[in-house]
Parts: sequence; structure tokens; C-alpha cells
Amino acid sequence: MEYNRYFFIELLNGQNIDSGLVWWIDFLVISSLLLAISFLLAFTSKLAVSSFLKKLSKRTKTHLDDYLLSSEFPLYFSRVVPYFFLLSVVPYWIVDSPYATSFALNSLNVYGVIVTVWIFRSVLQTLRSFLLTLDSFKDKPIDSYIQVFMLLIWAIGIIVIFSIITGKEIAYFLTAMGALSAVLLLVFKDTILGFVASIQIAANDLVRIGDWVTMEKYGADGDVIEINLSTVKIQNFDKTITTIPTYNLISDSFKNWRGMAESAGRRIKRSILVSTQTIRFLQSGELEKIYQIERISTYLKERAYEIDQDNQASKSDKSLAINGRNLTNLGVYRQYVENYLKAHPKISDQLTVMCRQLPTNQYGATPLEVYAFSNDKEWVAYEHLTADIFDHLLAALKFFNLESFEMNRIVSD
Repeated sequence: MEYNRYFFIELLNGQNIDSGLVWWIDFLVISSLLLAISFLLAFTSKLAVSSFLKKLSKRTKTHLDDYLLSSEFPLYFSRVVPYFFLLSVVPYWIVDSPYATSFALNSLNVYGVIVTVWIFRSVLQTLRSFLLTLDSFKDKPIDSYIQVFMLLIWAIGIIVIFSIITGKEIAYFLTAMGALSAVLLLVFKDTILGFVASIQIAANDLVRIGDWVTMEKYGADGDVIEINLSTVKIQNFDKTITTIPTYNLISDSFKNWRGMAESAGRRIKRSILVSTQTIRFLQSGELEKIYQIERISTYLKERAYEIDQDNQASKSDKSLAINGRNLTNLGVYRQYVENYLKAHPKISDQLTVMCRQLPTNQYGATPLEVYAFSNDKEWVAYEHLTADIFDHLLAALKFFNLESFEMNRIVSD
């Protein structure tokens, strides 16, 4: 083998070429030949690995092999073959130059470390893509964990590369890193905080991908589309993207609407402002008219009979309406609202349905608050349902001789 290796050098020497150029010509020619062989090996290796994975993907039901192809695993893995080939021929590649031989070996080893890191990166990307297809992992912060592993792999790779270049033991760099731990903690503070936050978010199930969250401090109001080591991306309802540091989900408050999405309905909590001046006791003539309202007639007859019996028992002087017990138009309307909501097919009968009276406000309006839950939690359908309900309730006020409160009346007075 040694005779064959020196044959080309001896041939060049026989051509009366300057001895200083002989070594370089030999080096360049052999290097070109070896690089050509390396490219050929890389190309054939890539074809072989790709062909194998494609055949495997057709025979298996899992998509793991498909993700290996899309993450360019064959490309990075094919670099391993020329690496070992070049490593094995270095002694025959460079002659009479220990320094050049050492430099070539170190360069190849650095290349090997980088290729190894990229192979691990490809495998982690494959694992990420595969896990996100599983129902149990779709809403988990997979990106955060993948990024942590990538940081560890790159850190190990960089330490090994420095060890190769400097000729120092890996333990030497680990000791140096220990001495610089304070600086490293400062430099990687956000990364460390993000990693801790990701663990807490996953362990406590605070946020999942797809959750609707609101963080007023950052102007975020939309769906979580990505959780990674350093940031959380939220797509607002106007299609803008808000990026929030992951740790801020732990240190700051936010509202997660997941409970609403997973419940039996979406809450409707809205008030009708009734003019206090229109609230009064109902007279017998008015009762006869309200009896015709189907949703309230049965309740009204039973309630009126109960009140009459009580007034007779207490011998109340009903020549004055304030004496004894009485029905008010607001009380009857409030019961009508509850009956209307309970009979509505799109209002949940499994959750609270109520119409309650709130304290009169500073402008003299008496709020009646509707508290119920829509069966349909989709935003557009929910808003349409809420509007339809309040359209009806506002239009029904006049049948009880009530009026909605209007601010312009106070201004005009």
C-alpha cells in the first residue's frame, strides 16, 4: 500500500517538477479523487436510505417513516458513510506531514460531530411531527421539550468540538463551565425560565395548544397556536399574532376559556336597563290583558290567586294599591324572561337559567340581568342567539307597560 501511495509522487519527481510543488500537486490530486468518491458514496447512501424508508412507509401503517423522510434524515445519515471512508484513508491521503494529517483528522472529527448533531436534530423533528399527530399530544407543549433536547445536544456537540480542536479533555471544559456558571445562568436566563415555565404549564395543565386565552396586559385575545421554550404564540381573532414570553404565563395572570369550551354551554350574562319610572303595581284590568301571554298565563293565575287569598286572610284594604301584597309589572316581566329562557331550545337546561334584578344605578335605571348558557359555544352562533333573545325581550317590554332606560331623557330633563 505504501509503495502504491508513493508511486504518484515518484512519477511527478521524474517529470523534473520542483520538489516544493510535488507535495501540493499530490495532495490536490488525491484530495480531489477522495472527495469525488465521498460525494458518490453520500449520493448512493442517500438513495439507498430514501428507497428503504419509502418501501417501509408503504408497508407500515404508521407515518413515522414518512416524517423521517420529510425531516431530511436520509440526507444527514448519508454523510456518515463518506465520513468513515475519509477517516480510514487519512494515513494514505497525506504523507510526510504529521501536522496536515493531524489537521485533517481533527477536521473530520469536527465534521463527524456536526453530522451527528444534525442526525439527532432530524430524529427529534421526526418525533415532534409524529407526536403532534397523536390525540394525547396535540395540545401539549412538545416544541418546548424538543428545544430543550436540541440545546443539550448542541451543548454537548460544542464541548466535544472544542475538545477536539484544543486537545483538552471534556472534563476540562465541564470544570470551566462550572466556574462560569454565574455567567451562563445570566446568558441563558430566559431559556432556563422558559424551560421551567414549560414544565409547570404541562404539569399543571395551564395552557394547551388550541386554547382560547386572554392576556389584556399584552393585548392578546385568541387561540394558542404554538408553545415553545421561549415564547407562546397567540393568534388573535383579527388574525394578528401576539408573542408572549413563556415564563409570563406563570408570572402574570391570564384568562383561559377552555372551561367554557369543555362545559355544557357558553354563558350569556347581559342586562336590560328598565326605566324605574315605569315600574308599578298591576291593576285587575292590566292582569286580564297579560293573562293572554301564553308563557306567563299559568304562573300569573296561580300567583294572583295566592295573593288574593293572602290579602283576604290579612283583611288588607285594597282600595289603596300599596296595601297588602301585589303583583308588579317588573316582577311579572322578570318571570316571563325566565320562562322564555327555559323554553328556548338553544338554552342549556343542565346549567343555571335565571333573570335577576340588580341594584338601581346612579342614573335611575333598574337592571334586569339575564344569566343563562347557550348550547352552541361557537362564537358567531352564540352572538346571533344572544342578539335574538334580547331582541325579543326588549320588544316584550311594552306588553308589561315597561320601557327601557334611555340616557337622553335625563339629558333633556
